[in-house]
Amino acid sequence: MYDLIIVGAGPAGITAGVYAARKKINTVILSKDIGGQAALSGDIDNYTGYQFITGVELAQKFEEHLTKFDIKLNYPEGVNGLEREGDLIKVNTEKGSYTARAAIVASGRRTRGLNIPGEKEFKNRGLTYCATCDAPFFGDKSVAVIGGGNAALDAALQLVRIAKKIYIVALKPALEGDEIMLEEVRSNPKVEVITGADTKEIFGEKMVKGLKYEREGKAERLDVEGVFIEIGSVPNSDFVKDVKLNDAGEIIVDKFNRTNIPGVFAAGDVTDVPEKQIIVAAGEGSKALLGVSKYLLTGK
Repeated sequence: MYDLIIVGAGPAGITAGVYAARKKINTVILSKDIGGQAALSGDIDNYTGYQFITGVELAQKFEEHLTKFDIKLNYPEGVNGLEREGDLIKVNTEKGSYTARAAIVASGRRTRGLNIPGEKEFKNRGLTYCATCDAPFFGDKSVAVIGGGNAALDAALQLVRIAKKIYIVALKPALEGDEIMLEEVRSNPKVEVITGADTKEIFGEKMVKGLKYEREGKAERLDVEGVFIEIGSVPNSDFVKDVKLNDAGEIIVDKFNRTNIPGVFAAGDVTDVPEKQIIVAAGEGSKALLGVSKYLLTGK
């Protein structure tokens, strides 16, 4: 049995793990990956201490920092259930089960799908949800990025170095996001923005050939060789039994990162903390661990 189980190894989970190691709390971290959504980011220039770093590099730094301490990290090991049983927290994974006196849920978010015809059929056949992972496969090709926020802007800016032409297909009448990224996208001649476009279908043969969308009541077609779906994400919260969620499915926490379940804390993008930023998630991870430390001592 452990004192603490941390679910997730993104910025929140790793930071909580580092703090736990320094406080000599007997801890195991369970995660499908290292870095979470941060590892899928392109260029990061707003993380304190680094003027410029990629998401992959930052995830590597997180792992290097954690491995300097004597803490157990089990990955890849996905968690499929967490609940309170008596005075303990029980966690079930795809490989076994664990018990602890407390838990921090730092499971982050996953990409949101469109649920349109062709999406499932062409996944990994020209359709992808990760520019960081898959952009290199689209060298000198025309691609579409579906979305209108920061995720879509980040994907487009990664693709301008590789693809021949990038179309941003956005449902809303205007792009939204960080002004610096908006300026870079608007000024790049390889990027064309199509707003007010409701994507209806992905089509192709063996591989993606294009997409169909509706704009101002008119059906349109866009011929491309790749489609990147970047319409945001949903929280990974459905495995936590009896936890209170908001309307967006995010875990509700107080200022100490406590949930409604005694001994269960949550941190990072899976929670209702409003700003989904790497540095915010890291700070929330430290807060959650400090709350856990107090809970283990006092039961409160």
